[in-house]
Amino acid sequence: MTITRPEPNECEEYYRLYIDQVPEGDVLEILEGQLATTLTVLRAIDEEQGNHRYAPGKWSIKELLGHVVDIERVFAMRALAFARKDPGSWPGLEQDDYVDAANFDQRTVADLACEFEHLRRSNIVLFRSFDAETALRRGLASGLNFTVRAAVYIIAGHELHHRRVLQEKYLDAPSPTHS
Repeated sequence: MTITRPEPNECEEYYRLYIDQVPEGDVLEILEGQLATTLTVLRAIDEEQGNHRYAPGKWSIKELLGHVVDIERVFAMRALAFARKDPGSWPGLEQDDYVDAANFDQRTVADLACEFEHLRRSNIVLFRSFDAETALRRGLASGLNFTVRAAVYIIAGHELHHRRVLQEKYLDAPSPTHS
């Protein structure tokens, strides 16, 4: 089953920032490709680099990675809830509060990369179980309306966005054009 690209009315305009970054193709294959690419980038970061901030007040590399993991977990839970026809409204989150409360800088880059890898692999298995009808189911999160497939695309686009930030602002390396 292929999860097709969401229409503009399947999420708020703000989230198009992420969805529009996802290249054409099977989003599940894109998620798998991102995993391989991102793990290659992360495995090249040593622990000292993991604490680097490119400017005062900006997140460290570890915090950026932890943020990506947290947001993937939140949007995967939303996708699961909507897929299962959960009628509840899921709360929003303040990303800086999440990062501040997480103590990501006390963890290792390797541990955060491992968490990302296992979370992503688990999510891919979950998303592969969604059929076309399930992908179009809707739910509320942060008071906003989303479809299951919009949540999946947001995960892909959010990770891609932050990998580019990591490479361009923290590692000063060109970002890949695909994945």
